[in-house]
Amino acid sequence: MSTPRIEISLEKISHNANTLKDLYGAKGIHICAVTKAVCGEPRIAEVLVKCGIDILADSRIANIRKMRDAGVDAVFMLLRTPSLSQAADVVTYTDLSLNSDLSVIGELSRQALKQQAVHKIIMMVELGDLREGLMPANFLDAVERVLELDGIALAGIGANLACFGGIKPDDDNMARLSEIAREIEQQFGVILTHVSGGNSANYTWFMSTENLGRITDLRLGESIYLGCETLFRKPIQGLFTDAFTLVAEVIESIIKPSVPYGEACQNVAGDVPSFEDLGEIRRVILSIGSQDVLVSGLTPRAEIDILGASSDHIILDAKNGDYGAGDEVRFDLNYGALLSAMTSPYVEKVVI
Repeated sequence: MSTPRIEISLEKISHNANTLKDLYGAKGIHICAVTKAVCGEPRIAEVLVKCGIDILADSRIANIRKMRDAGVDAVFMLLRTPSLSQAADVVTYTDLSLNSDLSVIGELSRQALKQQAVHKIIMMVELGDLREGLMPANFLDAVERVLELDGIALAGIGANLACFGGIKPDDDNMARLSEIAREIEQQFGVILTHVSGGNSANYTWFMSTENLGRITDLRLGESIYLGCETLFRKPIQGLFTDAFTLVAEVIESIIKPSVPYGEACQNVAGDVPSFEDLGEIRRVILSIGSQDVLVSGLTPRAEIDILGASSDHIILDAKNGDYGAGDEVRFDLNYGALLSAMTSPYVEKVVI
């Protein structure tokens, strides 16, 4: 097979998705599968749907269109607050979107009326992570304005934590989200079908809390694909952590000094690097680089060290490994590396 490539185990993804669906479902929590890290790959989306996950969430309309065009039968949620310029496409291609800006919701209303449609939204509350979300003090007023809009149906509210600010989902912020949901239902006489508590970072809270409150669903990506929670990146018991494997090919293997020689200036990344003097080592070059994958998110499965990378090359210390041109080196990926490798057109995607 050609390289570089990312090998995808649909069986392990299916196992993880089923296990998490049953785990959260035992307490009444519905899971939405996030497909952005796999760029809406239809073969993966089909597996998720076969596991009984009926809502697929993505940040990019292009990925949602890809899955729709492939015949994936699901409810499609747009994760990222829509751009004003994309409002028409949001109404056309998605069933549900997360929103935090009233001007954007107003444009969705106008586009929905043009298309003689009703677009469902989840309004996001800011609970401390300081990414998206309306401030709680202004939230009820915003809800009142949204409920007056034609073409828009308020399906629920949600929050996002542990993405930008690293703020942990806990009993306090989840209780606050539940409280706001109850206030909306009581004040406006509506029923919220979604109270979306967060993402894979909510695992620790879910496992420890004695009160789920009004939380109805979570949006899971990393825990399905990489088998871990995202506060400390600890593996979740019973899940596979190796559903994805990056494979790169050796294009040079030569004994060389461990420290570059000559006058040191900036490298391709604009850094002036430093190196540990290990004497002469076997330096192995792979045919993949920072243009293809987030190199810092790779972990070799063999006893070798990543020394660094340029745009087209990764340089390794092979240690005791006997590598020659044409040999393959395999890596585990973290979420950032998975996202970049799946996005790269230069990395072949191989389902196994």
